[in-house]
Amino acid sequence: MSTVESWVSNPIKVDIWSDVQCPWCYIGKRKFEAAVADFEGDVEVEYHSFELAPDTPVDYEGTPVDYLSERKGVTPEQAQQMVDRVTQIAATVGLDYSYDDIHQTNTVKAHELLHLAKAKGRQLEMKERLLSAYFVEGRHVGRIEDLADLAAELGFDRDEVVAALTAGTYFADVKADVAQAEAYGIRGVPFFVFEGRYGVSGAQETSTFADVLRQLDEEKKAA
Repeated sequence: MSTVESWVSNPIKVDIWSDVQCPWCYIGKRKFEAAVADFEGDVEVEYHSFELAPDTPVDYEGTPVDYLSERKGVTPEQAQQMVDRVTQIAATVGLDYSYDDIHQTNTVKAHELLHLAKAKGRQLEMKERLLSAYFVEGRHVGRIEDLADLAAELGFDRDEVVAALTAGTYFADVKADVAQAEAYGIRGVPFFVFEGRYGVSGAQETSTFADVLRQLDEEKKAA
């Protein structure tokens, strides 16, 4: 069996816990994707739900700076500095964050939509769409109707999405992901679990992710 064939039949599994409104999760996604592209092997990715602030109202009335100030217990000026810093870092990986347009919200329904998309084999596509909608386009990702619009743009049946989110069809799946994160001791995201054995916390450099992938690839070949 060739090396390529062995990659295809035995991909490296990576489980990623993240939240749709986590700026570092989108940055980490880009850095991880760059590592996968450099690795050139077969990598299977599955996203899992993590709610950074499950008590946030769907229609939070303040700005992201207000939210950070309240949540972190810092001054508005310090919160603005945090926003400026993450925006600058996002730009280094090709992401144009638009914090002036962001709608801070509760993300449980967005997570439910990701589980619906996973059931249809399209989770990665939906994850990218939600992150871009939130951070770049200033779209609302907390309300069912808005989420259904985003899903419909990808060709999902809008009525089916509305029905599933209204009924909470995938709510238990979201909470199961959250419970698994607690069992792993995950306190912040993004958090990457490679092959159920190695954990990498945060938006690490591309080289870090690449090193883990190569190490696991060597271990699989040796086995």
